[in-house]
Amino acid sequence: MKDKNSATPASAVTAGRAGGLTLGALGVLGFSLSLPATRVAVQQHLDPWFVAFGRAVGAGLLAWAYLRLTRAPRPSGGQWRRLAIVALGVVVGFPLFTSLALRTQTSAHGAVVIAVLPAMTAVFAVLRAGERPPPLFWVASTGGLLAVLAFLGVGGAVPGTLTLPDLFLLTAVVLCGLGYAEGGALARELGGARTICWALLLALPVTVPVTLVAAVADRPHADALGWSAFGYLTVVSMLLGFFAWYAGLARGGIAQVGQVQLAQPVLTLGWSALLLGESVTPASVAAAVVVLVCVVLIQRTRRPALAARRARLGRP
Repeated sequence: MKDKNSATPASAVTAGRAGGLTLGALGVLGFSLSLPATRVAVQQHLDPWFVAFGRAVGAGLLAWAYLRLTRAPRPSGGQWRRLAIVALGVVVGFPLFTSLALRTQTSAHGAVVIAVLPAMTAVFAVLRAGERPPPLFWVASTGGLLAVLAFLGVGGAVPGTLTLPDLFLLTAVVLCGLGYAEGGALARELGGARTICWALLLALPVTVPVTLVAAVADRPHADALGWSAFGYLTVVSMLLGFFAWYAGLARGGIAQVGQVQLAQPVLTLGWSALLLGESVTPASVAAAVVVLVCVVLIQRTRRPALAARRARLGRP
């Protein structure tokens, strides 16, 4: 009987991690179309400010309906402060800076920069958890960032310099990594769906006025393809993708499930070539591979630190 009881928690943990990886994969699949959809929307003469904030308003209205239907309890004071960080990173920061960048850059180019996002997420997860990673962690993290900077410098208008859209993309990655890590940790308390829904509602006092100003200044006009891309960004990229993503991070762990993001740049490059006819250069592929190798090293170096912390806390 003792052996049977002691095996049950282990099987439950394994099942939880498997479920977390599955949910994380669904989230990444949804996010992989975000850059191509944003590129389509801004190319269809939709203002980038309207695309970034308008999709947050639409998702916020859907989030309000979800919270009302599920009668979700209100977050505590401390949780509201953490939700503000989530909103800054994934509701405002990432959509805005990617929309600004993709007015002139291709989504294939953006996919290479976004490849460093798993590393950035891991960095913020480590800092937030107070872990002490080994030196290899920082070496690998720096290597991934340098690979992206080298790719951007070579591909810039002036060799060795970064263009403004490149800086927008890098800013988007930093803010998104912060929002991913904070949201994944908070989802353990609120749940994945409620975390993104409350963050969207919290951001409405900012997203609604900006959307109205953008709509008045540059009246939105696009064809069916442009509005379809905007609808995808609203429903999937800004809401349903986070339902799965944050639930996966909470269930399977930020470090382990975060590895699923390794597939995102590859998927985005594929969508960019298939749907937009963008060229995927050998330099793009090489840069993405270097970044992915660095990210794998980062994830592997985090495991001993995480295991030690769990042992100190008496967790499986």
